[in-house]
Amino acid sequence: MTKSYTGRLPRKGGSAVELTRRQFFGYSAAGTGAVGVSALGFDIAEATEVKQDLRIDGATVSHSVCPYCAVGCSLLAYTKKGHDGHVELLQIEGDPDSPVNEGTLCPKGATSLELGISRRRVPSPMYRAPGATEWKQVSWDFTLDKLARNIKESRDRTFVATDSDGNTVNRCEGIAFAGGAAFSSEEGYFATKLMRSLGLVHLEQQARV
Repeated sequence: MTKSYTGRLPRKGGSAVELTRRQFFGYSAAGTGAVGVSALGFDIAEATEVKQDLRIDGATVSHSVCPYCAVGCSLLAYTKKGHDGHVELLQIEGDPDSPVNEGTLCPKGATSLELGISRRRVPSPMYRAPGATEWKQVSWDFTLDKLARNIKESRDRTFVATDSDGNTVNRCEGIAFAGGAAFSSEEGYFATKLMRSLGLVHLEQQARV
């Protein structure tokens, strides 16, 4: 004797359907079939008519490289021209055709979009004078000149020509340098030579920090 299933499943139209145990297991086994799904209250025809409009539909795809480290993960940047004529950056994702990252990105690379559209990103150098309470926007010429002067003053103040035993060392102990992880081999070599020529002994690399 076949026992009735105690549950009552909703049915389209507000009514309910009672299933025998055998019918219930039969519908479960044929869950991918239209008959079984329809009996449980779903309309396959309506589900297949749902169409999703992608945000990047019709966008221009540009190839780029992640700027965070020297691994060189490839990126795909999707852009589209808005109604006002300005090009809008919609999305950045990993390039699946790249032999380096095969479409995957690390947590930093996955947030590359924020480098271009984040409202918190500082678009230009900022400077706060000694004793001042607020930062002000300055030019790159001012920034580079100020940086060069600070390096010169720090080096002159902390340069050690000889150690306590009278040995010539010619080192600068008041400045440290950290290289960027996106450096190429040539850029890293040049930066190291430049810093060593100034006498720096505290050299580090961002990829190791």
